[in-house]
Amino acid sequence: MLVLRRIEVLTQAVVLLLAVAWLKIPLDVAPMMAVIALLAAVNLLTRWRLARGAAASEGEVFAHLAIDVAALGVLLYFAGGSANPFVSLFLLPPTLAAAMLSTRYAWSMAAMTLAAYTFLIFWKLPLPPPQGDLAQFDALLARATGGASEHAIHSSGFALHILGMWLNFVISVGVVAFFLTRMAAALKQRERELAVVREAVLRDEQILSLGTLAAGAAHQLGTPLATMAVVIRELELNHGSGDTELREDLLLLREQVDRCKQTISQILASSGQGREESLRSLALDAYLQHVLDDWQLIRPHARLSVTLHGAQPAPLIAVDRTLEQALLNLLDNAADANGASQEVLRFTASWDGDRCRIEILDAGPGLNAEARQRQGEAFFTTKVDAGERAGGLGIGLFLSNATLERLGGKVELFNREPPQSGACTRVTLPLARLKAQS
Repeated sequence: MLVLRRIEVLTQAVVLLLAVAWLKIPLDVAPMMAVIALLAAVNLLTRWRLARGAAASEGEVFAHLAIDVAALGVLLYFAGGSANPFVSLFLLPPTLAAAMLSTRYAWSMAAMTLAAYTFLIFWKLPLPPPQGDLAQFDALLARATGGASEHAIHSSGFALHILGMWLNFVISVGVVAFFLTRMAAALKQRERELAVVREAVLRDEQILSLGTLAAGAAHQLGTPLATMAVVIRELELNHGSGDTELREDLLLLREQVDRCKQTISQILASSGQGREESLRSLALDAYLQHVLDDWQLIRPHARLSVTLHGAQPAPLIAVDRTLEQALLNLLDNAADANGASQEVLRFTASWDGDRCRIEILDAGPGLNAEARQRQGEAFFTTKVDAGERAGGLGIGLFLSNATLERLGGKVELFNREPPQSGACTRVTLPLARLKAQS
């Protein structure tokens, strides 16, 4: 709207200057220049107001179009009224109103322009004949019309009318093309934004469904885990005293069962809390080390190399358990990619004042073409049933990615550069969203 008003003011000033200086038409310049200056002042005021963050309502847009109609009506009143070829510019305001505003505003603008056009039919100052030299244009026009008398054309003002119609057409085409291309670009951008919103809604529905199933599973697993704990304790009492290897295996089983019971208890406890209630504050390096310690309890046989470096003291962050679970999922995926091999899993974290970057390097087969294309989709997995390891469900990376995006971060998966084998999982987190309030 502001750009169109700039074009309008510039065009009106140029046309008035040409009419007075070149065609030497004796117009009443003072009131016409005052109207153009008033339009420019309104545009500057509107630009200043919008720059301060104020939104424009439909009523305000309609008011600006009404100002444009009134200004055009005044200019045409001093320049021949409805006989002026620029009178067809009255079509632009209702066109813009129909494209941008609701129906009642569009019809109101149509009625306003119709009233202004009708008024100019009966009340206007006649357009004085030009006193400049139009001989060259008259000669060209005479040849184009089959050799009509130049004197007849010039005396009737027909040449001036044709020139005005041509200028009017140029202005109308330029404004319509500019407006329609901008509107088409805005519609395309809106379609892209709607597609992103639809994908986010679908993902949230999937997460809600998974959360409901997880809560139900956590409730149902309580009894079997309690039974397993009792049985393991009885096995330790009856058979674990003499066999060292059996005692170690039973101890490992008891630790894993206790870990499962603790995880289920945390899920059920946190489900009734808001995010603010479940936040806990830790230094970033201490938090990452805590996550890695918890993961080593879950995967005691995995070999892990840890590197933590960044500005000290490490920033204090406040996070809930969802971030920890997201990192645990990514660590599990990397460990599963290593398979039965005893290759070391490398965990590297670095941070500065703005962001934290985590890289998890595995030594597995890497990502194939399908995995690169579909990574992050729910229920897509490359894990298959193999020996003691069960196939994956395809939700770990999906949930981790959703959690990190909620915190303003992102997950990237890509193959490591040769000659290194395996994949790299890179996590980028903005610390501004995680820092604890002091």
